[in-house]
Amino acid sequence: MRQGSCRWITFVAALLSMSLGVQGQQTAPPNSTPGLFVDTAAKLGITFKGFAQHTPTKYLLETMGSGVATFDYDNDGLLDIFLVNGATVSDPAPKGTVPKKTGPAEWNRLYHQRKDGTFEDVTEKAGLQGIGYGMGVAVGDFDNDGFEDLYVTEYGGNHLYRNNGNGTFTDVTEASGTRGDNTPGNTWSTSAAWVDLDNDGLLDLVVLRYVKWDWEDVWCGEHREGFRAFCHPDIFPAIAPLVYHNDGHGHFTDVAAKTGISLPGKGLGIALGDFDRDGRIDVAIANDSMPEFLYRNTGNGHFEEAGMLAEIAVDGDGRTYAGMGIDFADYNNDGLPDLVITNLANQKYALYRNNGDGSFSYDTYVSGIARMTLLHSGWGIHFLDYNNDGLKDLLVAQGHDLDTIELNYPQLHYKEPMLLARNTGNGFVDVSKSSGAVFAEPWVGRGMAVGDLDNDGRLDAVVSTNGGATHILHNETPTTNHWLTLNLVGHTSNRDAIGAEVQVTTSTGVQTVTVSTAGSYLSSNDKRAHFGLGSDAVARLVKIRWPSGIMQTLEQVTANQVLKVDEPSPTKK
Repeated sequence: MRQGSCRWITFVAALLSMSLGVQGQQTAPPNSTPGLFVDTAAKLGITFKGFAQHTPTKYLLETMGSGVATFDYDNDGLLDIFLVNGATVSDPAPKGTVPKKTGPAEWNRLYHQRKDGTFEDVTEKAGLQGIGYGMGVAVGDFDNDGFEDLYVTEYGGNHLYRNNGNGTFTDVTEASGTRGDNTPGNTWSTSAAWVDLDNDGLLDLVVLRYVKWDWEDVWCGEHREGFRAFCHPDIFPAIAPLVYHNDGHGHFTDVAAKTGISLPGKGLGIALGDFDRDGRIDVAIANDSMPEFLYRNTGNGHFEEAGMLAEIAVDGDGRTYAGMGIDFADYNNDGLPDLVITNLANQKYALYRNNGDGSFSYDTYVSGIARMTLLHSGWGIHFLDYNNDGLKDLLVAQGHDLDTIELNYPQLHYKEPMLLARNTGNGFVDVSKSSGAVFAEPWVGRGMAVGDLDNDGRLDAVVSTNGGATHILHNETPTTNHWLTLNLVGHTSNRDAIGAEVQVTTSTGVQTVTVSTAGSYLSSNDKRAHFGLGSDAVARLVKIRWPSGIMQTLEQVTANQVLKVDEPSPTKK
């Protein structure tokens, strides 16, 4: 969160740069349509309102919001929703304070999807009310028993919940060793990702931490009533992530130093992808107001930070920015995963196109992203093909971190509408205003998880707001395009098949998706791999490279279905 970046010189320079950099990128193809998304949260029974106490002291924690997960916890084929919540903050808060939830208004929430598409609150039955000031959530089947488990990050200590398979969860934090560093000032965790770092068939866990911070009462902003502001993260020291290795017996060991994923950062978002095409999953981290990180997997559970060499550490002008949300996906269908990272107004969201030689090009201007994001602040972000035309579009939850931003910068806003950017195949165009009334509603958007809630082949999104309502963006885009969703089940590999690479060939080319629940901001997405097939009623070829290295090929796969695919034995293809 880069509060100090709002300077008119940056504003004017960025406007001039944009006017030169996105010509020819704003015309939509004649055969394409905008989206249509409708907020159905209230209709479907989602009444959750995030608890985010806002104190006169303006503690930095208050700006962050919390995460969302879309996942199928009871294996009935329908996605359920988990929502992380905050907790009561005293003001002033003494050093070493660990906030605790004081009642149902502060509980985390688990909503179970009924067969009619509505949701019921099963939080108490599941045992997922939570304890402290929640931040993020990561979904993964860490014990390979076929049921999705939850890892919830907090300020003050994290929690691992094992899915018992009967609708309940057990808090196994202490037994598993995944609580985190309880040293005062070191307890602020944010996004997390389940990933098999050493390809032993077991999901490990990477947990980002934001800054070293312990209820610092520092006055930032103007020294007059109503103008006090949240402090810039530059004031606080960076801190290394936690990296937990899964021993397969319910216990985890912190191996950050051993893996090399150990540089101090100000991590807010994490995403997975094999950027250098060597068959090993890599890890990208969105850092706030310092260089972004890209950890290249060198094999055997070892990583080296390559952000600067890969040219994703800074923007096109060599400047750092407020990295918050992140996604790692192949948006131009060249077989190479690209990166997008959100930030604050006057910075422009960073789009990095993978060059295929271990480096990326900063394509924010030429893609059209600069023009549509200059005056906006983005958090949760995801590449998704909302109209199933075979091109991955962008959906972004937006809202500034400063609730006082309009006092000094009236062109910027604390509450902002969502952004939907359609991929034309020749850059992106902003289709928000023509994609439903929901895109005219200003929110303090934060977390966002994407998944096909009703299995109709159109991807939906669940969005959290800072101290406000939860929204379901139900995708009702009119389209005759076909689709295919693959639910991969690993056997030699981890059961979730996280890290698998799927390629689908249609008449228009090849699309590539990496199986992952990570990405966005503080949130966890549906692990199923979704493909828009355009006019093709059959996918000509499906190639899967499992994390184990096993290759699998399917031919002439019928469209418009959710297809379960089991990993074959090492002797079969």
